[in-house]
Amino acid sequence: MAQQGEPAAGRKPRADAARNHARLLATAKAVFAAKGSNASLDEIARIAGVGAGTLYRHFPNRDALVAAVFRNETEQLVAAADRLAGMHPPLPALREWLLVFVDFVTAKQGMQELLEPILVGMNELKSESSARMKQAASQLVDAAVASGDIRPGLDPLDLPLALVGVAKFSPDGDGAPAARRLVDILIAGVRAAR
Repeated sequence: MAQQGEPAAGRKPRADAARNHARLLATAKAVFAAKGSNASLDEIARIAGVGAGTLYRHFPNRDALVAAVFRNETEQLVAAADRLAGMHPPLPALREWLLVFVDFVTAKQGMQELLEPILVGMNELKSESSARMKQAASQLVDAAVASGDIRPGLDPLDLPLALVGVAKFSPDGDGAPAARRLVDILIAGVRAAR
């Protein structure tokens, strides 16, 4: 069964519909991150360069749009793990993915007030997203352990969870720079002795 805002199974969306969908998700991510619950759907449509009707055809309500943005960001984070693993040796791939993860967390932070009530009511989305992120982290950590770059015994979620904490609880309210600095500290801390 297709999720709200997704085409029916087996039917590929038209190219212009796919572009509008992607543009709406990118715009909504930016506007929600900047304005939180003060963001209006009409404003998102205007900034994306589409009519309100187009937005509502893709996303019938605010919750559907917020859930779609979260799902899209999770997909991009998971895809980044595969892409980076194919482009870099294990330790640099893990480092680069952690930087992508910081961007994911900071974007999600701006949407937190919108996401919390939705994720409470959508346990399937929350658990599926958590499982996919853990799988991506495990893939990269396991490869770095196998290459001898980092020591064994690390829980794959330890690194992302540390970054979430720093990004979320930074005293100045913008934890992204501190979380980015922490990536290299964490990598240095888990490196295998050679």
